[in-house]
Amino acid sequence: MVQLILNEQHLAGALGEAIAACRHRLFIATANVKDLHITINTRQPARSVGKGSASRAKRGRLRTQSILNVFRELSKDGIEIRLLHSGVPSGPFLAELKKGIPKGLLMRRCPRVHAKAVIADGRLMYLGSANLTGAGLGAKSARRRNFETGIWTDELSLIDPVLDMLHAVFSGRECEACGRKAHCPVPLEEPRL
Repeated sequence: MVQLILNEQHLAGALGEAIAACRHRLFIATANVKDLHITINTRQPARSVGKGSASRAKRGRLRTQSILNVFRELSKDGIEIRLLHSGVPSGPFLAELKKGIPKGLLMRRCPRVHAKAVIADGRLMYLGSANLTGAGLGAKSARRRNFETGIWTDELSLIDPVLDMLHAVFSGRECEACGRKAHCPVPLEEPRL
């Protein structure tokens, strides 16, 4: 399956699908990171939904929240989140991060990262032009969001090489031979709070 994703379809058709389908690891690569607020069908464990509500537990509920709150919920379900980005996160994102880094979230910053990808469990991938921002993923109004394109796929022949490249950067295997060390005084720095 290879599906074209355009403009506002990024939020539900790429990020939303990846979050809903993910069971183990969510890998996100982006140049820019902002405190994206999204309306998403959140996971809700059966123990907190109430008596006789098993179908609601699977379905979840719609809620608008910070992407970091979504990451917190995923972490509670034992899902690891890897966020690879190039720029300094926005002030509101860092302020939200100061409330507590989600247990399962690992962030790495590399100024050479320009890839935009969302990969769920190494089996589903969005690959395209959208950053992890409201304008990029279509959370803004039609008159304010970016014009973005991408694909949503389960083709392992496409996913595996992208994931291998991103893992090489995330793990630091690209650092030694990097020609931009002068722009990266702290290799793979984590957010400073």
